[in-house]
Amino acid sequence: MINIFEVKETNNMVEHENLDVRTITIGISLLECIDSDLKKLNENIYNRITTVAKDLERVAGEIEAEYGIPIVNKRISVTPIALVGGAACKSPEDFATIADTMDRAAATVGANLIGGYSALVSKGMTKADELLIRSIPIALCRTQRVCSSVNLASTKTGINMDAVRLMGEILLQVAENSKDRDSVDCMKLVVFCNAPDDNPFMAGAFHGVTEADAIINVGVSGPGVVKTALEKVRGENFEVLCETIKRTAFKVTRVGQLVAQEASKRLGIPFGIIDLSLAPTPAIGDSVADILCEIGLEYAGAPGTTAALAMLNDQVKKGGVMASSYVGGLSGAFIPVSEDQGMIDSVQAGAITLEKLEAMTCVCSVGLDMIAIPGDTKATTISGMIADEMALGMVNQKTTAARLIPVIGKGVGDTVEFGGLFGYAPIMPVNKYSCDDFINRTGRIPAPIHSFKN
Repeated sequence: MINIFEVKETNNMVEHENLDVRTITIGISLLECIDSDLKKLNENIYNRITTVAKDLERVAGEIEAEYGIPIVNKRISVTPIALVGGAACKSPEDFATIADTMDRAAATVGANLIGGYSALVSKGMTKADELLIRSIPIALCRTQRVCSSVNLASTKTGINMDAVRLMGEILLQVAENSKDRDSVDCMKLVVFCNAPDDNPFMAGAFHGVTEADAIINVGVSGPGVVKTALEKVRGENFEVLCETIKRTAFKVTRVGQLVAQEASKRLGIPFGIIDLSLAPTPAIGDSVADILCEIGLEYAGAPGTTAALAMLNDQVKKGGVMASSYVGGLSGAFIPVSEDQGMIDSVQAGAITLEKLEAMTCVCSVGLDMIAIPGDTKATTISGMIADEMALGMVNQKTTAARLIPVIGKGVGDTVEFGGLFGYAPIMPVNKYSCDDFINRTGRIPAPIHSFKN
């Protein structure tokens, strides 16, 4: 049982070490909303979301006030819209009207973001999948809260290279449509390999078809807590280091478990998972890169970085699974560039490159995340970067992702300011050599041999 005494133990973490519950996310199935009439479909979706999530903002506020734990975001994830809209949508604009409805519903219930404007195309694209993907630049440009994701690959099915090629083109269109705002809409679009069904973190959240009608997923975050704990064992051996990370992760997860159980009880919605992810912010002391430096690196990106990150990720998960029986989602360490001041410092010092970040994604939770690249980067080059990340996830049987931001009108040496939790980022150089002939092949890359386990 979790009690208030455990929460009081974390008061110092909240007040001085940037511990927070990053999000309470309600996952909502929209399968019952399906209709062949587009107007009726949109009505059904709006009514469903606003009914299920009507008390989300109020309950989050009550829990935050009662326990003194900051709850930074209230979010909603829904069934991938390509599945929901297929019967009614005959054009990209038809799909975009669903994004409008999602945005309006999220605003009505006080949700910060809503995810699930998504398609799952790891083995092939239906007509509805392709229409939704082609509608993404329209949808993201005219909505405030809608986030989009596309699962392009999996260990079981391989990599859909036709979809990878298309997503390079789509990302540039999203960048162009928001070029007056430093291509900021690209932050709301992520591509995955092995996307989890129960991820509460945006922009990749969607409510998987294996989930119940509605579910509560909670994401907790505490890079600052882990760094402070490690400061107290500076110079100790690896056994002490690992035990310290595990114990800290355990305490952080217990806080999330309490919030999840309370939210579930008060909303009358089943509890799903706790996602224990070290998700950094631009705030000083809330950095995954700073944890790596505390472990013993001069900068993130120095030799030993991948080993240190692998150890950190593993110990965080070991501590988390002892604190809750339902740890899921992504769970581990995020390494976004723009949202982590330590990562930004490493890029500016020349300690970290895209290639080193790609190597780090082999052992972390996500992938090439929140990385600003020159706006004149070719679509095929972007697709090549995506394909590399998909291959890492496919072969290593893990979730990987790419959230790239080609900033139109800016190049290497420039900085782009996103604001708030999204921070700012230096434009990173991209390999200049062509992969056009590779990306322009059609079809898919088959699943690896170790995927065959039937």
